[in-house]
Amino acid sequence: MPEFTVHNRETAPEKSKPTFDEIEKTWGMVPNVFKVMAESPALMKGCWALETIFGTQSGFARIEQEVITMSANVENDCRYCMAAHTMAARMEKLPGDVIGALRGGTPIADLKLEALRRFATTMVRTRGWPTEEEVTAFLAAGYTKAQALEVILGAGLKLLTNYTNHIAHTPLDKEYEGDRWEPPKAA
Repeated sequence: MPEFTVHNRETAPEKSKPTFDEIEKTWGMVPNVFKVMAESPALMKGCWALETIFGTQSGFARIEQEVITMSANVENDCRYCMAAHTMAARMEKLPGDVIGALRGGTPIADLKLEALRRFATTMVRTRGWPTEEEVTAFLAAGYTKAQALEVILGAGLKLLTNYTNHIAHTPLDKEYEGDRWEPPKAA
């Protein structure tokens, strides 16, 4: 497999540097997945834009955003993103049992969050072909049609990061080391 560069600000293409700076200013660091994406300024900028929009403009609370992203990470077997989002989930004060369920791909005790986990999982697993009953169940749990569409936004964001990590074998940042993850199927 070809080796992908984990860029730093100096080695990143010129067109990636503004996004590099924006991520560092916002998060205080540039995660390795974005350093790999820097090879393609368009991918890096597009992914960062989706990350920002999903995080600030979706109709989901931060805990719900993590349910969506972590569910997609499980379905896509992304070890890197699961470690990163486990840390993020803890920072957002998600209860330990919710984090454990998400990492294990198992049901969440909170029924509304479980409906979200199931719907996000279904959207990724079926490549966007949920049954009418699955959409109805999601809406019956108290979510809106706009939120059903925003699950697609979150899943699309994870597609960009998960697939980047798959082909690049992105090394885990030291900040995420304590949250290493093995997919439930592989564990």
